[in-house]
Amino acid sequence: MAMQKATIGALTAGVIGIVTIALVSGLLSASRTLPNTGVVRATGIGVYWDRSCTNETSVISWDTLTPNSTKSYVVYVKNNGTVNVILSMATDGWDPPAASSYISLGWNCSGYTLSRNNVVAAYLTLSVSPAVTGFTNFSFDIIVTGTEPA
Repeated sequence: MAMQKATIGALTAGVIGIVTIALVSGLLSASRTLPNTGVVRATGIGVYWDRSCTNETSVISWDTLTPNSTKSYVVYVKNNGTVNVILSMATDGWDPPAASSYISLGWNCSGYTLSRNNVVAAYLTLSVSPAVTGFTNFSFDIIVTGTEPA
């Protein structure tokens, strides 16, 4: 038993030493593919692929992502209502739920006031943490909301 513990300890120390040498010399490299398809739900507004608002955005495919990467899309948000609205964006329905700990979605229109019948370019940026682990595929919903100011 003592011999097994000594052998396991020596093996562990050897592996740690090799990994340390590889990290210091820049030899260790790893990547992971993260295919994804998301659904866009808009509340009180329209989300489109084109500025003329003829091609509605219903799904965004982020394609293949790697740890520590970002990918962006431009969509166009149109206020189809009769009053000005303040824009917000949220995510929901992460699958697997742990994906939301490693992946984040941001945009440039948070708090933007969109006048009725106007359009704004919204830049959606998905960021993947360098520490992502535990899954390869993920999905989630993007919820774009226009709220009438109080």
